[in-house]
Amino acid sequence: MRVAVIGLDCAAPQLVFERWRDELPTLKQLMEAGCYGRLESTHPPITVPAWACMMSGRDPGEFGIYGFRNRKDYSYDGYTLASASAINQDLVWDLLGRAGKKVILLGVPPSYPPKPVNGIRVGCFLTPSTERPYTYPPEVKAEVERAAGGYVFDVEGFRTDDKEALLQRIYTKTRKHFAVARHFLKTKPWDFFMMVEMGVDRIHHGFWKYMDPEHPKYEPGNPHEQAIRDYYRYLDQEVGEVLSLLPEDTVVFVVSDHGARKMDGGICFNEWLIQKGYLTLERYPDQQTPIDKALIDWSRTKAWGDGGYYGRLFLNVKGREPQGTIAPKDYEKVRSDLIAEIEAIEDPNGRNIGSKAYRPEDLYRECRGIPPDLIVYFGNLDWRSVGAVGLQSMYTFENDTGPDDANHDWHGIFMMRSPQGVNQPRGELQGLRLFDMAPTILKLFGLEPPSGMIGRIIQ
Repeated sequence: MRVAVIGLDCAAPQLVFERWRDELPTLKQLMEAGCYGRLESTHPPITVPAWACMMSGRDPGEFGIYGFRNRKDYSYDGYTLASASAINQDLVWDLLGRAGKKVILLGVPPSYPPKPVNGIRVGCFLTPSTERPYTYPPEVKAEVERAAGGYVFDVEGFRTDDKEALLQRIYTKTRKHFAVARHFLKTKPWDFFMMVEMGVDRIHHGFWKYMDPEHPKYEPGNPHEQAIRDYYRYLDQEVGEVLSLLPEDTVVFVVSDHGARKMDGGICFNEWLIQKGYLTLERYPDQQTPIDKALIDWSRTKAWGDGGYYGRLFLNVKGREPQGTIAPKDYEKVRSDLIAEIEAIEDPNGRNIGSKAYRPEDLYRECRGIPPDLIVYFGNLDWRSVGAVGLQSMYTFENDTGPDDANHDWHGIFMMRSPQGVNQPRGELQGLRLFDMAPTILKLFGLEPPSGMIGRIIQ
């Protein structure tokens, strides 16, 4: 028994299962030969921590990873970037390695710095540069570079107006990653293979408005209308080439960590907090300014927020933050008031946009590290959170970090095909969760999932 997992970061079920199903022969054949379904993501539905949760059966709170940037202390500027160093739980390949199974891992987030495995590991998009050590064992780096013709980790500058150059970078990166995958599949021993391709995520953010008639900025007949479709068709061919190299005894999964959807606009989180009296600036900027560069009057501030595909809200608590203003006894009341006010937010036309705000302890079994005080989904992900101030409005239809057309969505894709003669579910499955992957993979290898692992075995 071998298992191969092909991860397509952000692949959207409405595109793969419905809109372009007949144009994706490889993926269509996988669905027809096995089972498939929508895969519910994590809170929050973003790349890090979602892949780590998928491959561990643990939730983000157990890792203490609530986004790409996380508070490292209760100061106002103490942040750390997510990395593999924060992964403090066993992942599937750790358990397989201890059972003597050989693994190949290519670009599975978070994998920088690269931790030892019983096999080969190549770093993910979080790797800062090819000048850094990004493989395990270290000597594999030269082999990666040769196979790829020079390796790249991510699509640099994917928030850009130069769409032609962006397309070239997306295709170049994808070609290099699949070239490395084919090389290792042909030349190295393995029992478990996994790769994650980030190009899908990058093309969604760069081109969604060009292909989605429901996007507020969609223009029929635009020159990039088929860009995402054409990339999916190309990707389907690359996946087909990988599948052709797999031995017949291989169980194949194709999965994504979350999906994608149109982005209606941005809620300027800190502008809204200023309007509501929770955030006070010493001086309002005369141009758009990131919140960490703004002059905040902490002595008169109760809360501030972070931008991103979802929002994180932090409270300024006495005895916790350096200049806290909220008495600990009032903490829960302030949170409850903010939840009610966030969920009442309306669009410029006075319609409630359906925002959701959650206490982290209501989402996670444990909250390690320093979680946000509230996790916020504006418009339930139809709107992103914009952290900058100086925009003179709580609404924006431009992104403060560059052009971006799509937000993440709650469901990714799941496909599973087993070798002939092996029992498995057939057809479309309901109720799948990202957490189901780890126990299912372990069971395929005859290993019992550890106690405490979230998820059920798909069988």
